Amino acid sequence: MAKSKFEYVRDFETDDSCLPNCWIVVRLDGRNFHRFSEQHEFKKPNDDRALHLMTKCAQTVMQELEDIAIAYGQSDEYSFVFKKKSRWFKRRASKFMTHVVSQFASSYVFYWKDYFKDQQLLYPPGFDGRIVLYPSNQNLKDYLSWRQADCHINNLYNTVFWMLVQRSGLTPVQAQDRLRGTLAGDKNEILFSEFNINYNNEPLMYRKGTVLIWQKINEVMTKKIKLPEETEEKEVEVTRTRTKVVPLHCDIIGDQFWEEYPEILAEDSCYL
Repeated sequence: MAKSKFEYVRDFETDDSCLPNCWIVVRLDGRNFHRFSEQHEFKKPNDDRALHLMTKCAQTVMQELEDIAIAYGQSDEYSFVFKKKSRWFKRRASKFMTHVVSQFASSYVFYWKDYFKDQQLLYPPGFDGRIVLYPSNQNLKDYLSWRQADCHINNLYNTVFWMLVQRSGLTPVQAQDRLRGTLAGDKNEILFSEFNINYNNEPLMYRKGTVLIWQKINEVMTKKIKLPEETEEKEVEVTRTRTKVVPLHCDIIGDQFWEEYPEILAEDSCYL
């Protein structure tokens, strides 16, 4: 780039490089999604269309930014974990955050009609983002455990709340008053005794959220080939191994998940 007398303004840019040897977590949240979900008539307490759309957007982000080791999402939020040794964007925090949020938001609009076939997108959704660095594997695991625990707490409350509103006829204020001061056991008891719902039988996606990891998948494809000494092509099945972003709905607070997928925390891991 040609130099000019105005180039001095670059001196005002701040260095926002992330510390080395730390997991880089980018967490995004829907902006004013309470209003957004009401105006777009989301089903309560959980709308499968909205949850699957969020996951599709997160998968798109991971496919574009392959240095993401794992992602976790629930409700209107998603966390993306970049590898400790990632050198993407020279580890500039602003680049990590803006790339993730912009890719996610554009994907949300792009894929909207695939999930909300009969619901027009009334206005563009907004997402905010933040970056947090975690120096140790345990710090990262505790962070993800915190988000999954938050998923459980919020979903249990919302499940009871909307049952009281939709099936018992309470107003939102009355339902809030009914649940004020209740513990998890109290909420489970209300669900079971009044609505015959065993919370443990609710879909795992609602209770545990969604974990996205890289996995090698065998795909069977049909391919046309021409065999020696034959004039016509034949269709044959070919198995190819591809690395894809796979959604899981499972517990990540205990040790079993991390023992089953040790490559996630491996510093020399390579997914593609």
